[in-house]
This record gives sequence, structure tokens and C-alpha cells, in this order.
Amino acid sequence: MTESLNTNLLHPRQRVGDSLKRWREAGGGEALALAVKNPAAVLELVKEADLRGLGGSGFPVWRKWEAVAQAPAGTDKYLVCNGNEDEPGTYKDRLLLEETPHQVIEGALLAALAVGANRVAFYVNPDLKRSLAALELALAQWQGSERQQWVGDALGRPVVLELVPSSGHYIGGEETAALEWIEGKFPFPRGKPPYPAQCGVHGCPTLVNNVETLANLPALVRHGAAWFRAQGVGKAGGTKLYSLSGDVLHPGVYELPMGTTLRDLIFVHGGGLLSGKPIKAVFTGGPSNTLLTPADLDVALDFDSLKERGAALGTGAMIVVSEGTGIVKRVAEYVRFFAHSSCGQCPSCKTGTATISRLLDRIDTGQGTEADMATLETLCAMLPGSGRCHLVNGVVQLLDSSFRHFRQEYRQALRP
Repeated sequence: MTESLNTNLLHPRQRVGDSLKRWREAGGGEALALAVKNPAAVLELVKEADLRGLGGSGFPVWRKWEAVAQAPAGTDKYLVCNGNEDEPGTYKDRLLLEETPHQVIEGALLAALAVGANRVAFYVNPDLKRSLAALELALAQWQGSERQQWVGDALGRPVVLELVPSSGHYIGGEETAALEWIEGKFPFPRGKPPYPAQCGVHGCPTLVNNVETLANLPALVRHGAAWFRAQGVGKAGGTKLYSLSGDVLHPGVYELPMGTTLRDLIFVHGGGLLSGKPIKAVFTGGPSNTLLTPADLDVALDFDSLKERGAALGTGAMIVVSEGTGIVKRVAEYVRFFAHSSCGQCPSCKTGTATISRLLDRIDTGQGTEADMATLETLCAMLPGSGRCHLVNGVVQLLDSSFRHFRQEYRQALRP
């Protein structure tokens, strides 16, 4: 897979087996040395920089942090580094864990300092074997190190670092499902409220942040909020790891300024489409989202610009589809994945996604009817908000978007 990476997020870079000593020689750990002198300043920096959650939500990071930081002292506080990456088309977190695990660890310790968390769990999909191996090796080098001791001294109690392989289920990436698994239970998402900041792992205040979010912290702390904002384009700040796949000449993970246009990502960095075919659509932010079309090529790939188009940046995954590829078939494939991934806790999600999948398969194979289309539209109106997590909402967003842009393609697939 092609990688095009600048030196902001993935710096200093390393390979599996590189030592903590080499990391420090390249500048790693400098942010931590600054932060232990004034932990509260880290939260203020994150707030000033307007760092967003990069696991999909785009939620302002400081709001989660502030809630955990303000929780009563005297009890354990947890930080969960969420690396359960499993959505089709998303490859960014595994790259960070494989290439620069020490940076992820430093970022997690910076967050722990800022919110007062003394227990840090690195929650990683067990299918990402290289990521697990790299992180396990890196964590072994941090255990008992001077820098880990710094954090413990600043918190007034030892900080515990542990690696927790996730269940491997897609739904296990939902933040409350991660808490359940860490507690030794099946990863069923919890109802909210209470939120993890109020009642997380074993009832303790818990901060859950994505791998990419935490990996931004060392550079942000070293260089400041103004520097961070200047890395983006327009009103967007920082850089973003975009996972580009599908019908492009050079698929891969590209670190680019947040706010890079979709056109530049596909045609400048991705080399354009295979065989020079015209572009038909892009599954943006991962497949549990909305479709963009050629009319959207000049949209800035940041949270606010995409929201204005009724779309979302999500994980930053962009799956490109060229003319000649059937949208109905692609949507049916993705919905089948989500239906299979439903944990079954919410009947509306389990039965709803299964029914949508079955009807899409009928339509895709030429057996669908107008009644099937009407049923799909009814389900799209009924299901949103009926589950404890985002899964069923994501399926409906995808289906609604494909209807809006490619309804004629559905109708052409129906049985005469």
C-alpha cells in the first residue's frame, strides 16, 4: 500500500524493533518533558488548537478531557486508546501503531497527564497483528522508564500501562462497548447517559480517544496551538490521515493538511482513477456514511465543510468508485457487513439491518420489486435513533444517500 506521509504526525518515524532510545534521540519525549512541568496547560493547548476526535465523530477533544479532568479526585481514572479499527476502507490507526508506537504512547501519556488518568489501556484489534507486535514491544520499553515515572510523579501515583486486545468485533470499537470488553464482558454498547467521563471502566471516570487523535499530541505540545492550526487549510487545523482506496491508481494512507480537497486527494496524491475512467462516486468517511459525487470534488475534506454538504469526514476513509461499477452491488456488500456486525442487543438494529440487507440482495440480483423499494424507504424513516450505537444510523445514512444520488440505478435493477 502506498504511503505519502509528511513530518508532522508521523515524526519521528520508526520501524518495528526501533528502541525507545532511538525515539528519544530523534526528539521523542520532548513534549512529555514540557507537559510534566504544567499538566493543566496541555488541556488548554488542545482547546486553543480545536483538536477534534479523529476516530470518526469529530467531537471537540477538550470537552471530553474537561469532563474527566473535573471528575472527583481520589479514585482511579482511565484512559482508553481506541485502536479497534475494523471499518472497510480504514487503515490509518494500524499504520500509526506499526510505524510509530512510541508516539502513540507519548500522546496517551500526555492525555493522561491532562485529565489525571492513572490507568492507560491500549485497546487494539487482535487482527492487526503487526500493530499489536509493535505496540507490545514499545510498551515493554516504556515500562519502568524515567518518562513513565515522570507522569506518575506528576499525578501523585503510579501510572499503569496495559495492552488489551479487543474482541475483534466491529461493534467493539464503539466507546462504551470497549469499556465492557475491558471489564471482561461481551462488547455490548451501553446506553448513554451516563457517559464514559462520568461512569466508565469499573464505574470510574474514563477518557476514550482514538489512536490518531492521541498521536497528534506530541507535535501539538512541542510546537503550540498556532503552529497546529497553521498546518490545515482554511479554517481547518492540523493534518489528517486519509485512507484512499477503491478504483484509484495509487491507493494508500496519505497524511495531508486537514481541508485538502477531495479532488487533490484523488487526482494529485492518488494518481487519478484506474484506466482513466470517470469518477462515479466516493464513499466518504467510510461506508457507514454518505456518498459524494463528481459535483463534490472541490469540497474541503474537513469536519465542517463536509457537514455543510450533508456528509461527514468520519475516519477519513475515501473509497472511490468509477463509472461502470454498480452502486447497488457496492451498497449491498457494505450493508451485509454491517448486518453481520450487529451485536444483536437492539432488536431494531439486528432485524432492521438484516432486512435491509436481504432486500438489497434481492434488488441487486434482479429479483426486487417496487414493494421492496417502498419497504426500504419505510425502514429508513423508522430506524434512525433506535439503537444504542451508531450502527443502524450508519446503514440508513448510506442507503438514503445512495437513493438520493442513484435512485434510477435501483429502479433499473428491479424486476420488470
